[in-house]
Amino acid sequence: MGNDPIYLIVNIIGGTYLSIVLLRFLLQMARADYYNPISQAIVKATQPLLAPMRRAVPSIRGLDTSSLLLALAVEALMVLIIDFRAYGGSLPATYVVLCSLAGVVYSLLRIYFWAILISVILSWVAPNADHPGARLVMQITEPVYRLSRKVIPPLGGLDLSPILIFLVIQLVQSQIQRFVIV
Repeated sequence: MGNDPIYLIVNIIGGTYLSIVLLRFLLQMARADYYNPISQAIVKATQPLLAPMRRAVPSIRGLDTSSLLLALAVEALMVLIIDFRAYGGSLPATYVVLCSLAGVVYSLLRIYFWAILISVILSWVAPNADHPGARLVMQITEPVYRLSRKVIPPLGGLDLSPILIFLVIQLVQSQIQRFVIV
């Protein structure tokens, strides 16, 4: 599958759009700055598919279910394309749904991994950066930092919470890796 150009195209295009949809979900979940130029670009990229879905799918307790359903649909489409290309469409529907759920969770964890890594580097290089990208990374990661600081409080000036977050991400990713097709 790795050398198949269809797999590569599906992985790049689908994976990129999936990441954008998941970023919109995370930005809304973290209540990040809506008027940030990067947030606006993400909204414009996802609005054509999310606008009709929002009429039919309500938000549940402030959770943007439309974005989650769109992410699941994008991942399911990617899994189905790979299934037809590699396996001739022989995967059961329940396995496709399971692989789609695992793929979305895996992608969310990958986004958090890179966001935490970027925030750690920014804290060393530019702790008070005012760049729109830096602000969004800090807004996305702060809820996760808050949770991990309840487990490992900062020791003086040393914050060990990113280590805990990286460990949890790696642990969860290793457990769902076998279900991720794309």
